[in-house]
Amino acid sequence: MAKYESKSLRNLAVIGHGGTGKTSLCESLLYISGKNERLGRVDDGSSTMDYEPEEQKKRVSITSAANFIEWDKHKINIVDTPGDSNFNFDIQCSLSIVDNAVVIVDSVGGVEFQTQKVWELADQYALPRVIFINRMDRERADFSKVLESIKMKLKVKATPVCLPIGAEDKFEGIVDLISMKAFLFADNKGIGKAMDIPADLMDEANDLRGKMVEDIAETDDELMNKYLEAGELTAEEIKTGLKKGIVSGGVIPVLCGSAIKGIGVSMLMDLAAGSFASPIDRGPVKGKKPGTDGVEERKPTEDEAFSAMVFKTIADPYAGRLTLFRVYSGKLNPDSTVFNSTRKITEKFGNIFFLEGKNQKPAEVLIPGDIAGVAKLKETVTGDTLCHEKSPIIFEAVSVPPPIMSFAVEPKSRGDEDKIASSIHRLTEEDPTIVFSRNVQTKEMILSGMGQVHIEVNIEKMKRKFGVEVNLTTPKVPYRETIKGKTNVQGRYKKQSGGRGQFGDCWIDIEPLPRGTGFEFADKIVGGVIPGQYRPAVEKGIVEAAAKGVVAGYPVVDFKISLTDGSYHTVDSSEMAFKIAGSMAFQKGVMECHPILLEPIVNIDIEIPEEYMGDVIGDLNSRRGRVLGMDSNGANQIIKGQVPLAEILKYAPDLRSMTSGRGNFTYTESHFEEVPSYIADKIIAESKKEEA
Repeated sequence: MAKYESKSLRNLAVIGHGGTGKTSLCESLLYISGKNERLGRVDDGSSTMDYEPEEQKKRVSITSAANFIEWDKHKINIVDTPGDSNFNFDIQCSLSIVDNAVVIVDSVGGVEFQTQKVWELADQYALPRVIFINRMDRERADFSKVLESIKMKLKVKATPVCLPIGAEDKFEGIVDLISMKAFLFADNKGIGKAMDIPADLMDEANDLRGKMVEDIAETDDELMNKYLEAGELTAEEIKTGLKKGIVSGGVIPVLCGSAIKGIGVSMLMDLAAGSFASPIDRGPVKGKKPGTDGVEERKPTEDEAFSAMVFKTIADPYAGRLTLFRVYSGKLNPDSTVFNSTRKITEKFGNIFFLEGKNQKPAEVLIPGDIAGVAKLKETVTGDTLCHEKSPIIFEAVSVPPPIMSFAVEPKSRGDEDKIASSIHRLTEEDPTIVFSRNVQTKEMILSGMGQVHIEVNIEKMKRKFGVEVNLTTPKVPYRETIKGKTNVQGRYKKQSGGRGQFGDCWIDIEPLPRGTGFEFADKIVGGVIPGQYRPAVEKGIVEAAAKGVVAGYPVVDFKISLTDGSYHTVDSSEMAFKIAGSMAFQKGVMECHPILLEPIVNIDIEIPEEYMGDVIGDLNSRRGRVLGMDSNGANQIIKGQVPLAEILKYAPDLRSMTSGRGNFTYTESHFEEVPSYIADKIIAESKKEEA
């Protein structure tokens, strides 16, 4: 492989809605550039970029993958990203380290929800973008209709730089509006045959070219003056202006083609090499000086101190942990010692390599702009900054979103509990959006993530990589019990079976406490009716009984116990007898104090397009939720409300169905409220059934 300077590097992420052909485009880039000898296909599992077995099984990308091509004396690093919103964190991590984005839009579906979401993510990093309208050979493909969809839904001034020749099964080539030449493609090798523009397309081509030149001229005052005077720009001026417009974001070119047929792909590569932003064009990157709020800056030059950002971690059961990173400044050689400024540790690098899907190509040296990997780092994970110890800097990491869906995890084989915990820990190194916990109350192992697909994919990975199989079930809701009334009750335990017996006798007052107070115990014994050594045993018996529940087996909370009276036997009394007496008094007393069930209530934020407001609010009301307010985020509306946790355990797929995949939500714990009696009766009946 030739050696490249940073100015000849191009880093791009391929993003878009699921099913638009992102991976197919990447495979076409690899094939037409000569990197691969054959065209990989998603449908038959031969894709270089979708190499994980789970991806090949589902025929979709579930994790981002990196590769590179060489084209026109440039090295183009490609990051193929998933198209499912379950994996938005992975997409954002990829976008945070590239310099350009290629947005794939389907020729029939146009701009879809996930297209808008990834566009917004690209906005966060001010990435230069081009749009590729893919699958123009599909039935009902419509270039003009999709172009309007782009302008309306993305609210951008999109600039076509090519025009399709034919559509659907008659799609055979493109008109290059920059060179004003037509190219017909007879096979999928991506080499078009140049010819004159067909007469029936000449008027449309001239019209679109005029608009393209005008959009390019608007990016530069000098070009605009020249265009106003001459009414045209030279080929060199168009090329220079187009690059400036793309890098600044002032021009968003729109291309079209068919990734599988290789039509329009070479034009995309030409545009990437000639007009995409290089690491030099993107300029210095900013970070923080460790331990301060001071801003540090790194220029993309080799003579700067080394700095890099980790954007992905892969848990490999054989090779160990693979760490993928992008270099921002300085140089890095194999067998170097690198400082992790995020964790304040030193890591020893062995061999470094460039990524080729699942394969690796050894690297002699890394320079600013390189995307590379290293194996077997001990503590470094996604989001960490790597740098020179004497010139530390910390780059801003992508924040990990809170999980929105949870499942209880049960081992298929006995004794696998410890294996589950260790395996999931390895998976969380790879994907921080996976959260594993144990619910002390329900005694369940809980696996949480960004949606059902996300969790199921990780369960499949766990089985393949670590040999651990589990069942997923709906988690139990951690209900609680409490009381609304007061009482004074006796607990008397007497057992005589020959020899020394057991005797404990206590009187307690039970009363409710405000919600969230917990449990209070007051010793109001006057005199020695119960000796001091036995009174803590009464409290202990009550605490144990409260933990097991009285009505439905859930912990009793928010109550006060006052130990007021009792009696004892000089021979038969013991701590155990008074512990049992306290437990008996408590269980009897709770049933006299109007016991109720409490359920957890969560705060929920639901982000949706405005047209779904009525449906979503109606559904939220049907789930016993209440709307507390509204907010907006760009074109979307955010419904803020509260809802019982029990009602949203499976809300993620329901919301996606309601909003055609365009809604998302987050929630946080809030408080506990009384369960309506008609629901409480069902919960109690179910609990007794399980107990039986």
